[in-house]
Amino acid sequence: MRALDLDRVLLVVANEPWQKVPLRSVTPAEDRFAMVQAMAPLVPAAEPSRIEIDRGGPSYTADTVDQLRSDAVRRGASLDLYLIVGSDLVDGLGTWRRVEDLRASVTLAVVARPRSAALLPPGWKAVYVADDTVDVSSSEVRERLEQGLPVEDLVPPEVIRCIRSRGLYAVNR
Repeated sequence: MRALDLDRVLLVVANEPWQKVPLRSVTPAEDRFAMVQAMAPLVPAAEPSRIEIDRGGPSYTADTVDQLRSDAVRRGASLDLYLIVGSDLVDGLGTWRRVEDLRASVTLAVVARPRSAALLPPGWKAVYVADDTVDVSSSEVRERLEQGLPVEDLVPPEVIRCIRSRGLYAVNR
């Protein structure tokens, strides 16, 4: 938020992550939303968003951008939208649904991830954002929890409590 001078950041939870569903089991959207709600108070001006959950079906970022723009027009507001992604996702952007629409309607904010190249994709209005947070992926956290390994150094206590209370990832309550 500071690097981009943003007023707010929506933490959008996918209803059905269409590129992941065919490949692996996906934690239910309501559980993922609960974890985001647990984490959001720790991030200034971050707002958990159900926009994709409430819309239902597969989650396409371009549809979400369209909906946010339509909502802004109804309110008589204008939006300068940034799509914040980790640098590990940049190589796969070309596979996203309606990628050309996205490219034309957002500024891509690529957040550095130590284990991936921090290149800005060609053809996008894009900015690079350095990040000094813990280098961890959600896959790594799930795997550690499933193996009974500690994650306290990777995940805020509020999120760990949420995971335990919901019985996620084979963690004992």
